[in-house]
Amino acid sequence: MANHKSSLKRIRSNAAKRLRNRYQAKTTRNAIKKLRGTTSKADAAPLLTKVISMLDRLAKKNVIHKNKASNNKSKLTKFVNALK
Repeated sequence: MANHKSSLKRIRSNAAKRLRNRYQAKTTRNAIKKLRGTTSKADAAPLLTKVISMLDRLAKKNVIHKNKASNNKSKLTKFVNALK
């Protein structure tokens, strides 16, 4: 167990940040699943912009790798463009 005051605080803040990161990552994954479940382009287009924004935010905060975010955005955009 850590003894320094600053390291105890760091442990607490890391735990809080980890919970927040896990929540945001899970929410984004659920949004991606919801987007992949859509069948019409009209429903998917506004959802795509929200998902792309979420992915960019996660990549910016290093919750996910920037290339993973880029790959997801590319594949989802292709998926939405293929819808009718």
